[in-house]
Amino acid sequence: MDTWAIVLAAGSAQRFGGGKQWARLAGERCVDRSVATALAACGEVVVVLPPETEWDGAPVTGVVAGDVTRAGSVRNGLAVVPDWVEVIVVHDAAHPLASRALFNAVIDAVHQGADAAVPVLPATETVVAVRRGALSSVNAEAPLALAQMPHAFKAEVLRAAHREVPESRDDASLLLAIGARVVAVAGETTNVHVTTQAELALAERVLALPGGARFCNPAT
Repeated sequence: MDTWAIVLAAGSAQRFGGGKQWARLAGERCVDRSVATALAACGEVVVVLPPETEWDGAPVTGVVAGDVTRAGSVRNGLAVVPDWVEVIVVHDAAHPLASRALFNAVIDAVHQGADAAVPVLPATETVVAVRRGALSSVNAEAPLALAQMPHAFKAEVLRAAHREVPESRDDASLLLAIGARVVAVAGETTNVHVTTQAELALAERVLALPGGARFCNPAT
């Protein structure tokens, strides 16, 4: 297949209290949910784990140790993706409810010519900056949006971005820094970003909603 996925699960998750990738969501670990959907959408998956951690989930194409930074962990995953691969999807264990349809949407956008594709949700609340408890305005000419995972990339452009801009909070920002074309696709309100115990409980409630069972089956 021309599309591989890198699933990041090497973070320390300090806000969560440690190890959110192993937290159970409706009886299944967050990382296993993310890997299952990546496998269904991409076929070939590389999992990035904390150093000296063995992978005991579903069979995957590769398992590598993470780095002290997110960008370093992505590069460790990239190192085992063959050069002939055309599209790379970067996902993480913190978005265990991202659907296969969302994976397909970002992959399709890259196949249609974008350098990268990111799912976004419009920011429906006022966005402000907070430092030491004090608020300040965020100035933006365009409407603000919240970026989700997964992100899809032309493989050659992603590799180039990591060579030119070695550190960033996410890979889409790396591509923007080198002037690449990053497009938005419609995100999912159910694609909960699990960073705290409260958000894990929210994801549990999403699964309990009518139709929530589709997140238990990545083939849909």
